[in-house]
Amino acid sequence: MSAKNVDRHNRFRNITVGFRVSPEESEELNRAVALSGITKQEYCYRRCMERDVIVQGNPRVYKALKTQMDNILSELQRIESGGADSDELLCTIELITATMCGLKGEDENGQ
Repeated sequence: MSAKNVDRHNRFRNITVGFRVSPEESEELNRAVALSGITKQEYCYRRCMERDVIVQGNPRVYKALKTQMDNILSELQRIESGGADSDELLCTIELITATMCGLKGEDENGQ
């Protein structure tokens, strides 16, 4: 039997909660998790409990930001050449903006 895992508040988490998502929702969730720098479990837990997801800058977060910015650039170039725009792109840009503002230490009002 494996050792019991407790969180930083010494709580034993032994109940599993699962849910289904579409492939598009899965990609969006994975982007958000990558930009947060925390585990998917912790990210989902915080979002479900309406708690803040505080991004701590680290190399993984910066790499995820760079990757997403590259994806946005290619998507914008595709749109410029006559492709249709997508709501997914806007969601990604908003998520990156919130992440960057958080890393800079700004609040929601840009101050």
